[in-house]
Amino acid sequence: MALDKLMNKSFLTRTISGIFLVVIIAVTAIVGGDLLYGVVFAISLIGLFELYRVADIHKTPLGIIGYIGAAIYFLLLRFTDNNYFEVFGVGFLIAVMAVYVFTFPKYSAEKIMMSYFGVMYVPVLMSYMYRVRNYNDDGIYTFWLIFICSWVCDTCAYLTGVTCGKHKMAPVLSPKKSIEGAVGGVIGAALIGAIYGLAVGDKLSGIDNAPVLFGIIGAAGGLISMIGDLCASAIKRNYEIKDYGNLIPGHGGIMDRFDSVIITAPLIYYLIVYFGRF
Repeated sequence: MALDKLMNKSFLTRTISGIFLVVIIAVTAIVGGDLLYGVVFAISLIGLFELYRVADIHKTPLGIIGYIGAAIYFLLLRFTDNNYFEVFGVGFLIAVMAVYVFTFPKYSAEKIMMSYFGVMYVPVLMSYMYRVRNYNDDGIYTFWLIFICSWVCDTCAYLTGVTCGKHKMAPVLSPKKSIEGAVGGVIGAALIGAIYGLAVGDKLSGIDNAPVLFGIIGAAGGLISMIGDLCASAIKRNYEIKDYGNLIPGHGGIMDRFDSVIITAPLIYYLIVYFGRF
């Protein structure tokens, strides 16, 4: 029965499209630079559009100002020394508040907050994929920790859950997720992280004892990735939708596939920055 669950059509579709997605990401990560910048910018805008569509503000002034805000943020990311992000956050908030005030009572407070939240949640957090890759010469290797912590954890959790999951982790929010699956996901991410650290450790210039560090990061990132996954699920539950889109066969939209990446990318960046100081 467990084998039948693993080999169903949905799983095979997810696997095939997932392989294509990994190939695309691998190419952009290896090339890095402006190619990666452009890809991250593009998927950020698509993800933001998907989120705004759920809240029904994707074609409104609130949505438009969000897209403009995302574009400004990415321009600052590419062409400044990162000292303007706080100014951007305050300035964008004022712009959203201005729309609220001058169009009142056209938009509810919930939609105003979604406009601001959407940019901070999707483009800003997603941009850490680019920041991890460009942080230093080790970026071409540390970049993959983002996906070990998110996609590898998710895959290990899925395989563990469908084979031996019994106890529900979040029965109301995500009934199919189990505690056993979560444990399997964290352990899997930690083990793959450690193996990956062992494989690339001698190529790293700013990190010592990579197997141990990457194993710890894999476990911590795996735990955090579940928050990202469940957060995206909670939004879908609130708006009573199944998927954010259908761009990726078997996975849904950008927000369905990158929900855990969004939150693990910043964690990886700051852990690498922190441990790189020693």
